[in-house]
Amino acid sequence: MAHVVVLGAGLGGSIQAYELKETLTKSDKITVISNKPYFQFTPSNPWAGVNWRKQDDITIDLAPVMKRRGIDFICDGATKLVPEENKIELESGKVVEYDYLVIATGPDLAFDEIEGFGPDANTHSVCHVEHAAESGAKWDAFCANPGPIVIGAVQGASCFGPAYEYLLTIETDLRRRKIRDKVPMTFVTSEPYIGHLGLGGVGDTKGMLESILRDRDIKWVTNAKVDKFEPEMLHCTEMNEDGSVKTTHEIPFNYAMMLPAFRGIPAVMGIEGLVNPRGFIVVDEYQRNPKYQNIFAIGVAIAIAPPVMTPVPTGVPKTGFMIESMVTATAHNMPRVMRGEEPNNLPSWNAFCLADFGDRGAAFLAMPQNPPRNVNWTAQGRWVHWAKLGFEWYFMRKIRKGVSEPFYERAIMKMLKINKMR
Repeated sequence: MAHVVVLGAGLGGSIQAYELKETLTKSDKITVISNKPYFQFTPSNPWAGVNWRKQDDITIDLAPVMKRRGIDFICDGATKLVPEENKIELESGKVVEYDYLVIATGPDLAFDEIEGFGPDANTHSVCHVEHAAESGAKWDAFCANPGPIVIGAVQGASCFGPAYEYLLTIETDLRRRKIRDKVPMTFVTSEPYIGHLGLGGVGDTKGMLESILRDRDIKWVTNAKVDKFEPEMLHCTEMNEDGSVKTTHEIPFNYAMMLPAFRGIPAVMGIEGLVNPRGFIVVDEYQRNPKYQNIFAIGVAIAIAPPVMTPVPTGVPKTGFMIESMVTATAHNMPRVMRGEEPNNLPSWNAFCLADFGDRGAAFLAMPQNPPRNVNWTAQGRWVHWAKLGFEWYFMRKIRKGVSEPFYERAIMKMLKINKMR
């Protein structure tokens, strides 16, 4: 009997546990450890940031779900991973030993790297459901006394889609409230151009998103390195393509939300051979760490180098489609390793994003993620809004019922077929 621990219970960790339950033997034990008692559907956070969702709408209590699937669940934070001893030290003082480990923690949010940044300082956040719920709770107060808004992503950020989603969802909500004319809006991003998305663009995302921002009268600053946030002022430096300073900006705001850079969680930081300097888990093509070969990692926690260097540092996004393929590869590779065989299942690492803009949206598909690509597809329209609602319904159902079957690839192929027929 082997004890397999999944550290983290987000989109990746939860379905990882479900899929391992199908591929491991009945005598193997699976334990999920999470510092939160619930699963949160992170892609819905931009909606929660304008009160279109409440926290209870997009969270699921995990203990009863895991129990029904025969999976142990520990709600406790990890303080230190000791891979040489195959153990995890927890905040409660408890120590959990493992034979095999899957790290699916997601990131630590690096708000502290910029002065005045974050929900405990001068800006809002939609990175966690708690942050988004707090942002939503303050949204009505802002609308009662509207003023300038700044939305975007700082240097080192890797997940740009939610910034565009929140920007345009806010814009839609302001129009519905008939106060859009009272709110100047600016998008500030470390991307070298609008629509880069950390991927070098997908199809004509540059032209498409620039057009959308112009149509909605939203100004933007690209190649932006944020210097600091004051209570109602963003200070940033706009860089040239060669990395030299182009100009500086002081942009006033009454409401700001900027996505931070990510890094690995403190429990794994500095473990030589396991993580890179930012604390992301180093994995091979089979999602396994080269040094500690009983440790696998999936999702935002893993290290992926940017395909090209940019004047201001940007990271690489890890979308649900990519994470699902990592989960499936790990679920099939781990049993082979347990039997003394070599892993042979490769994740696809394709990128897919449904970006909802409140009343319509844009879809991006890159297969593979880095160019040159076999599929480099973008589309927009009201159907994207409804498609994202469908994805939300499906994943909440999937987690609640403990369903393990893959979904993204089947849904995406059908979506492509439908849109090619239009």
